[in-house]
Amino acid sequence: MDEILRIQPIIRDFTATTLAAIPNVYGRLIYIASLRDLSSGRYEHAGLAAVYPLEGVQEALKFCHEQIFSRVLEMPLSVQAQDLGDCLEGMPGVVGATIAHWRQLESYRILPPEDSPDYLRELFFSNLRVLLEILESQRPPARSIG
Repeated sequence: MDEILRIQPIIRDFTATTLAAIPNVYGRLIYIASLRDLSSGRYEHAGLAAVYPLEGVQEALKFCHEQIFSRVLEMPLSVQAQDLGDCLEGMPGVVGATIAHWRQLESYRILPPEDSPDYLRELFFSNLRVLLEILESQRPPARSIG
């Protein structure tokens, strides 16, 4: 409890100034996962690091990452499908190509927090594969030219 109270101002700052600007849960998950260095597992956020102690920033971002990940897993699949669809629509490029790219490379495997239990990671990956398949099936077929 003391830990949460200690990092609460950082969490409040990050939530109000950064996460609030991201309109969907998957977008927030992608964003916070992008702050984690894949080599070290440490989160990097220059704005927070300029104001708060580095260890506090690490703990706060890890906490937020875990909370967002849990929130995704708690959402019904139908809600996840809409949220993920909205997130992918907001990305640059053609949505169909993004979906195909995600399915082929499984780039979503970097999204769970580092310490997530394997069974939750696998549930998330399984859900993502199904959601991407659903979203791809909802896309209009590509028209051939000629």
